[in-house]
Amino acid sequence: MSENNIKMNKKIRVILSGGGTGGHIYPAVATAEALQRVFGDKVDILFVGAEGKMEMEKIPALGYEIKGLPVTGLYRKLDLRNFALPFKVVKSLNKARKIVKEFRPDVVAGFGGYASAPILWAAQNMGIPTLIQEQNSYAGMTNKILSRRARRICVSYEGMERFFPGDKIVLTGNPLRGRFGEEVSHEEALAHFGLTAELPVVLVVGGSLGTRTLNNMMKKWADHISESGKMQVIWQNGKFYDAEMSEFMSTRSGRNIWRGAFINRMDYAYEAADIVVSRSGACSVSELCLVGKPTVFVPSPNVAEDHQTKNARALSEKNAAILAPDATAVDEVIPMVEKLLTEPEKLNEISKNIRKLAIDDSAERVAKEIFALIKK
Repeated sequence: MSENNIKMNKKIRVILSGGGTGGHIYPAVATAEALQRVFGDKVDILFVGAEGKMEMEKIPALGYEIKGLPVTGLYRKLDLRNFALPFKVVKSLNKARKIVKEFRPDVVAGFGGYASAPILWAAQNMGIPTLIQEQNSYAGMTNKILSRRARRICVSYEGMERFFPGDKIVLTGNPLRGRFGEEVSHEEALAHFGLTAELPVVLVVGGSLGTRTLNNMMKKWADHISESGKMQVIWQNGKFYDAEMSEFMSTRSGRNIWRGAFINRMDYAYEAADIVVSRSGACSVSELCLVGKPTVFVPSPNVAEDHQTKNARALSEKNAAILAPDATAVDEVIPMVEKLLTEPEKLNEISKNIRKLAIDDSAERVAKEIFALIKK
C-alpha cells in the first residue's frame, strides 16, 4: 500500500477501538500510525476506549482523540459489581451508537478489550464495515461472536480457521510500534547496561508493571548469579514491584545484574541478550519473533482463557521457544537457562525458528485491510 496507487477523493474516517492493557492499545496505535503514514491529513481517526482504563490517558498523550464507554468486564469471583454490568452494557451500547452516528466512520476496527465489543456491535447494526484484529493464538469469546458479521479478521497465527470463517481471515501479525528488528551495536547495547562482553546476557522481563513470579525467581537466584559468574542479567522488575525489589537488592552485591523498573531502550536490551525469559502476551511474542532471540516463555496463569499458555505453546510446538510453567518457574528457569547457555546449537535452532514466524510489516498489512473495506 503506497500513496502512489491510492486515489483519495475524500477524507476517510476510521474508528479504532481497544484497551484495558497495552496488548490491546498499542496494536491500535501502531495501525493508526500506519494509516497516517499512507494517508497523511486525508484520514480522521477516533479512538474508543473504556472509561477509567489506561487508554484514556495513553491515547491523548500520543495526540489522538478518544471517547470513553462505561463498559466493564465480568469479575471472575462473586462480586456485587457484577450486578451493575447489564446496566453498563446498555449504557455503553447507547453511547456507542451515538458516537458512530456523530463521527460517521467509513470503517470500525476492534483490537480487543472491553470497549471494542459495543462499538463494533453498533457499527455492524448500522451497516458500517468492521474489522477485527485478534492478537492471540486462541480467540476470545467476544471476537468469536463479533466475527460473524465482521468483514475482515486480521490474525497473528496460522490455523485460526477453527475460530473464524476462513474466507474472512488475513494473516497480518500483531502491529507493533518501533522497529525491534533493526540492529544496534552490540558493544553499545552492553555499555548501556554496564555489562561486559565476557559473559552471556539473559534478559528477564515481565511487562511494564512487573510479574511476581519472575521477580521471585530473581530474588531466589540473585546471589547465585552474582557469585557463579556464569551469566549477566538485565532485569526489568516493573513499576509495581520496584520499591520492593530495590530494597531487596540493597542488601545484595548486585554484581552481574542490571535491575530497573522499566527498560526505556528495549532495542538495546534485545541486542545485548543471548536468551530472553518473558511472559507470553501477544505483543511480547510478536516482538521476540522480530528480534529472533531464543526465549523461555513463562505464561501468566492469570489471563482470560489462558491465552498466554496457548501463545507460548504455538511457538514451542515448532521448536521456536521453550515453555516453562509458572508454577515451577521460580525454582527451575534459571538452571534451565544455565544449561541452555552451554548448548549453542540448540539456541541457534530456536533463534532461527522463532525468526521465521516474524511479520515485519504488520501495521501496514492491517491498514491495507482497513482501506480495502473503505473501497468496497
